[in-house]
Amino acid sequence: MSRRHRLFSKIVFINGLLVIFFMLLSATGYSQSAKEKLKLQATKKQLEAEIRYTTELLEKTKKSKQTSLNKLEILAKQIRSRQALINTINTQLDDVQVQISVENLQIDRMTKQLQELKSEYARMIYYAYRTMNGHNKLMFIFSAKDFNQAYQRLKYYQQYSSYRRSQVARIESTKRAIGNHRRELEDVKNQKLTLVQSQQQEKQKLDLEKTEKTAAVKEISSKEKQLMAILKTKQQSALKLESEIEKLIAADIKASEERSRKQAAKAKKPASAAKPAAHGAEMEFTPAEKVLSSSFSANRGRLPWPCDRGFVSGSFGEHPHPLLDRVKVKNNGIDIMTGQESVVKAVFNGRVSRVLSFPNLNQVVIIRHGDYLTVYSNLDDVKVREGQEVVSKQAIGKVHTNPDDQKSELHFELWRGKITQNPEDWLAGK
Repeated sequence: MSRRHRLFSKIVFINGLLVIFFMLLSATGYSQSAKEKLKLQATKKQLEAEIRYTTELLEKTKKSKQTSLNKLEILAKQIRSRQALINTINTQLDDVQVQISVENLQIDRMTKQLQELKSEYARMIYYAYRTMNGHNKLMFIFSAKDFNQAYQRLKYYQQYSSYRRSQVARIESTKRAIGNHRRELEDVKNQKLTLVQSQQQEKQKLDLEKTEKTAAVKEISSKEKQLMAILKTKQQSALKLESEIEKLIAADIKASEERSRKQAAKAKKPASAAKPAAHGAEMEFTPAEKVLSSSFSANRGRLPWPCDRGFVSGSFGEHPHPLLDRVKVKNNGIDIMTGQESVVKAVFNGRVSRVLSFPNLNQVVIIRHGDYLTVYSNLDDVKVREGQEVVSKQAIGKVHTNPDDQKSELHFELWRGKITQNPEDWLAGK
């Protein structure tokens, strides 16, 4: 009896540990899968929003009588977003398929467990019928050698009865769990069906967009002379802007030298203490300007975008022209395609150094942030003036819209001293 008593105690203990183990395992797995699921859903929503936006921009281009590079750039962005969306849906489908497999395994495991529990319970009932009827039970207790043994035998029967009741509870609990998993499996299968339908729709749209892009490329490529003329005009404007920025930097360096000489004179220092700066010298900053430079630098990768909506249509640096063979394009900043009447904002606190106007670049605002400059080109309705202090996210104007192709594109540059920087390295991720 003592050995049988220990056996039943061990069975109860092991079953309890198994239940706790599976609960912890399920909770951990659910937590991880839930986080991944939420991340995928957020990515999907962002891509869908991007596609809706580029669709709006494409609708604007329909007002133009001829196909343009503007339309091609928007189509290229939309195709990239659409492909990324399809990839995200594919990942979701993979996760759903894994979830279906897990649910099926859980149902199979629990079904087998239920059969084992029922079989074990049947054996317990049969054993109780054969050996634990009232007469045999009393005989077994009263045939004990002493009171302690009789008490142990009584406790054994009580524990056995308790275990039988817990076995019934486990059978009912397992039945409910199987029912829950079957309902979850049905929900997951419905999710898969929805995702498959969405995937097919997106693929159809992607094929149409690729066809449209191919036709646009063919039409635009036939106008090579026109494309070369447009490129030449843009390059000339870019060179003029670069020259103005270099003049501004030189003027600021000269002004800082003059300030240093005046400060030296006030302090009655010898003339040698205020040497003129050599060619290529850097600016000398006031304590406030040094703090501003340091603060700007500390926000690398976190600066707000100059437009609330839009996408990068022209990347930084030198890269091949999208249509002209063996032709490279140099970009001192980035181009941001956006919507009509889009407000342009300062990306950081600073002082407006220049408000200029150029052919093809329209109005240009240059803001100094200590050792850094930010340049905003192709503006209308400029709201700031030279010398004005501005704060981060303050509106400085609106993006100009080209009436010929309905293109609304901001050209944005970022300089540190005399060196151009890739603005995408400084702006916050979208």
